[in-house]
Amino acid sequence: MKNHVLHLGFLVLLTVSFFTSCSTPTMEETATAKTQEMVTKDLGSKSLTARTASYSMLNWMGALDENKKITAFSIPGTHDSGARYESISGTAICQRLSIDDQLKAGVRFLDIRGRHFNNIFEIHHGAVYQKINFTNVLNSCKTFLAQNPSETIVMSLKEEHTPSGNNRSYEATFDSYVQQFPGLFSLGNTIPTLKSVKGKIVLLRRFPASASKGIDATNWADNTVFSIGSVAKVQDQYKVPDNNAKWNLINALANEAKAGNGSKLFLNYCSGYKPLFFGIPSIPTVSNAINPKVATYFTTNTSGNFGVIIMDFADARNNNLIVNTNF
Repeated sequence: MKNHVLHLGFLVLLTVSFFTSCSTPTMEETATAKTQEMVTKDLGSKSLTARTASYSMLNWMGALDENKKITAFSIPGTHDSGARYESISGTAICQRLSIDDQLKAGVRFLDIRGRHFNNIFEIHHGAVYQKINFTNVLNSCKTFLAQNPSETIVMSLKEEHTPSGNNRSYEATFDSYVQQFPGLFSLGNTIPTLKSVKGKIVLLRRFPASASKGIDATNWADNTVFSIGSVAKVQDQYKVPDNNAKWNLINALANEAKAGNGSKLFLNYCSGYKPLFFGIPSIPTVSNAINPKVATYFTTNTSGNFGVIIMDFADARNNNLIVNTNF
């Protein structure tokens, strides 16, 4: 009897192995599956109120007080959200997840860099074309928001690299996208309530405009901590010779956001690169040191408004820890 059981077990194992080997998931499918698994695990590990129990990383904003301004919440974000390709390892890739998967994993702040080329926006990281255009980004956002109308996306948009082949301004090309996607953008110049922008993209404008258009963030200082009037405070040290010094800046702004009254947009860039020989950037040198510190910080600081936490290689666990501070 024992030999029959062993024989049967061996046949079952062979059968399972065969079907598994015939259906090997792609790298992106694996990343998505791991994202959803982590989200489910982490949400299940926290004692949620009755109001929040039915929400996931797909629609977590639906559990928030919609009458509060979007500055009243902790929001996971991605730096250089479309940067997933590079020619030299470690120099341009900033994210593993696609825009679609970032949104599914809880990200609600996108940092989009558009090169103005032939009257469209190509998504770039510096000189490196990222094989998608602004239309792809907007289609991802539109689809996600249609499926999850309780959510909003804050989008920083800035001009990247050298313009070429255009016969109109960057602003005019942006306006053409607004016309192609009617109703998708919220272009108010003040901090909105969540209720007023559900199902929309809130524009954080980092390019010049001739008229009021989105939240004006054109007064962007370089590689430092700075304020944009009374609207925002930003930590964006992106050249990082010392990871500990960088972390101190991140920690300080997160604590300042928590101690504030929620009226100002805190943008806390956990991203950056270490300059190597001849100034060649190493992005993972920073993210490999900083991202675990983000996880540790939000494992300890589990409640409060910490502003927008903007990461390279954002993942489900850190996103989830940040989101859970809202509840």
